[in-house]
Amino acid sequence: MAFRRPKYLVERTSRGYVVHLQREEAELVVRLLGELRGLILSDDPDTAPLLRRLFPPAYHLADDAEAEAEYQKYMREELVASRLASIEQVERSLTSREPLDEAGVQGFMQSLNAVRLVLGVLLDVGEEHDPAAVRDDDPMVGEHHLYAFLSWLLESTVQALSRQGT
Repeated sequence: MAFRRPKYLVERTSRGYVVHLQREEAELVVRLLGELRGLILSDDPDTAPLLRRLFPPAYHLADDAEAEAEYQKYMREELVASRLASIEQVERSLTSREPLDEAGVQGFMQSLNAVRLVLGVLLDVGEEHDPAAVRDDDPMVGEHHLYAFLSWLLESTVQALSRQGT
């Protein structure tokens, strides 16, 4: 039996937000979220450039280094806890195929965007990024397609938030 894609990838229903992913797609997102969790919890300094987009500095000037250190000291733990809670909720929802409530769909968007941000840093994606322009022989072609898939899923979620429930 062939899988028929529903009218909307993410649908607002009376039970909550339903994400219509094929099993393999849901497993991929869950795996990516697990990798994101590992990255967030890593103390490897080599991961700092990837995490910079997830935890941007509040203070940018050299004179503000002390204020930035203070901000990171007090806020980083809270930001990490929030991201980890969202990841866990999304993993649970995708695995159980249960609808997301309002907070869950916000966490879904936050988590998807976090994966996109990290992948975007890895791929050096800019404003004019066009996945269709990536050549098939590019060594990162799969990652570019993954970035496009996550962008599509995020856009579908945003659209679901703007539609009336069914």
